[in-house]
Amino acid sequence: MSLVAGIDSSTQSCKVVIRDAETGKLVRQGRANHPDGTEVHPEAWWTALQQAIEEAGGLDDVAAASVAGQQHGMVVLDENGEVVRPALLWNDTRSAGAASDLIKELGGPQEWVDAVGIVPVASFTLTKLRWLARNEPENAKKVAAVCLPHDWLTWKLSGATGLDTLRTDRSDASGTLYWSAVHNAYRPDLLELGFGRQIKTPEVLGPTGIAGHLPNGAPLGPGAGDNAAAGLGAGAQPGDVVISIGTSGTVFVSSDVAPNDPSGTVAGFADCTGRFLPIVVTLNAARVLDAAAKLLGVDHDELSRLALSAPAGADGLVLIPYLEGERTPNRPLATGAIHGLTLRTSDPAHLARAAVEGMLCALADGLNALEANGSTANRIVLVGGGARSAAVRRIAPALFGLPVLVPPPGEYVADGAARQAAWVVAGGATPPSWSAETPEVYEDTSVPLIREQYAAARDAVIDRRDS
Repeated sequence: MSLVAGIDSSTQSCKVVIRDAETGKLVRQGRANHPDGTEVHPEAWWTALQQAIEEAGGLDDVAAASVAGQQHGMVVLDENGEVVRPALLWNDTRSAGAASDLIKELGGPQEWVDAVGIVPVASFTLTKLRWLARNEPENAKKVAAVCLPHDWLTWKLSGATGLDTLRTDRSDASGTLYWSAVHNAYRPDLLELGFGRQIKTPEVLGPTGIAGHLPNGAPLGPGAGDNAAAGLGAGAQPGDVVISIGTSGTVFVSSDVAPNDPSGTVAGFADCTGRFLPIVVTLNAARVLDAAAKLLGVDHDELSRLALSAPAGADGLVLIPYLEGERTPNRPLATGAIHGLTLRTSDPAHLARAAVEGMLCALADGLNALEANGSTANRIVLVGGGARSAAVRRIAPALFGLPVLVPPPGEYVADGAARQAAWVVAGGATPPSWSAETPEVYEDTSVPLIREQYAAARDAVIDRRDS
């Protein structure tokens, strides 16, 4: 039996799965936590990866491995390959002003879409480089190269030291603002626009490119951004829109056509197979449920029970889930809000229902944006920690207006990385087919009223930049 390893270095933790390369059967796995915060030193990821590998029984017997990870995080290295400063993560919004400036400097949103398929917001790497150049000039002077979290971990696993051996993949490069998925090429002019000078960037590999080798000689795949890997791991089919409810909320679909959305709602990323990955991302997802449970002093099972005991639409109570600002819509300084609070709705059940519906409505807005940009949506594949909530699973079809498939709980990002590693071993034009477990299917009648009352409350929210 040939084994492959898939690694998911997410915002919150590192997961390692070891699977049979031919069947996808899980053989063993490991996990380790990451520190909290929107600014983390990459060495913390490396320590967690070593712990997760050890818990998973090591990598000495694997035929290939691949690393998927959180996107956009700015890892800057000096000429000796040393980390210059802690990485700024995707959910760090301090570069919101830099994003606005970059839009203006290139001539507007459409110019950015034409150049790289996405419009600058605080999440993307180039905006963080601009922030660094402006706010930490001494650190900026030391920077010789920039890479992303999964690039850096792949580089470390390979034992490489030279900056010329940094490697990445299309899916992660497509979220930097200085690489174009349409043209499969870097835009050095945009990198210089953002940072003020040229620095080294990783070589971008194709779907089965080899980024290095483990100590046992096994190849390392090109890796992937977490969302692209999740789509590969979940086995999404054409017309399947994957909605992942994790630290962030993501709505995406693999497509032959790149979106063209100057509003910035739909980003034109790349997937793991050489195609495009139109995607909408929200900053606030599963942690909205965490916050509601904490506020009510209950666990997640009780939060779910309470939500399902309240009527659809929570009698007009609406929770706007911008608890950490928001990326889509681009309101980095907005806060959460509750609308429609009355004596009738001021109880735990109504608040629990409003929290679940508010989070799902934000994701449903993303689904509508994908469809408006030409993506086909036949059904929803719901994954991520938030999908484990019974209330989320049962309420989602009424808000999405489509059947919702919920695969058994799993580490779909790590599984996607493992499937990519198996593809590197097997070769061929398409990734190996692994038998998927039967998902649960949820269906319900659409309830437009919930979306309408959410939209009215959403549009009343003011970003503090505008006040």
